[in-house]
Amino acid sequence: MATTHPETSAEPTRRDFLYIATGAVGAIGVAATVWPFIDQMNPDASTLALASLDFDVSQVAEGQAITVKWRGKPVFIRHRTAKEIEEANAVQPNELPDPLARNENLEADAPATDANRAAAGKENWIIMLGNCTHLGCVPVGLSGDFGGWFCPCHGSHYDTAGRIRRGPAPENLHIPPYAFTNDTTIRIG
Repeated sequence: MATTHPETSAEPTRRDFLYIATGAVGAIGVAATVWPFIDQMNPDASTLALASLDFDVSQVAEGQAITVKWRGKPVFIRHRTAKEIEEANAVQPNELPDPLARNENLEADAPATDANRAAAGKENWIIMLGNCTHLGCVPVGLSGDFGGWFCPCHGSHYDTAGRIRRGPAPENLHIPPYAFTNDTTIRIG
């Protein structure tokens, strides 16, 4: 005669329920204990505030250049005139010292070492990091032989598109990640 044992039945027992409930409460307790340690690894509010910068450019007049700070670095924002854009487009790529800017497949005012020189449809705006690519000095705006920027530390001259034209700097001024969120606001970062 065969007998059945209660431990081998297919029906869940009260003991099974207690094991599952105890495990669930234990897992929730562990998660509640560990979460503050994980959460403290997130950057604090002051760091997040520096991650991106929204700037209203509606007050920047045509031909004017301003400097803003982003992540502790100067950023040049310039509202170029039609004449400045025309002069930048007239430069032949083989005249540019930056080797990546001399790529024959690129237009003179198009991408060089950076993702872009000017945003498509917004060619009158140029946004660049304000550090000379030679030794990191801050160039003086609206000056130099090409009307762009001049680095007084070692004599680098940049044009109105931020491209190195003369001097020891090896590359064009770098372009930070940016986008126009609307017609008058730029988000840098």
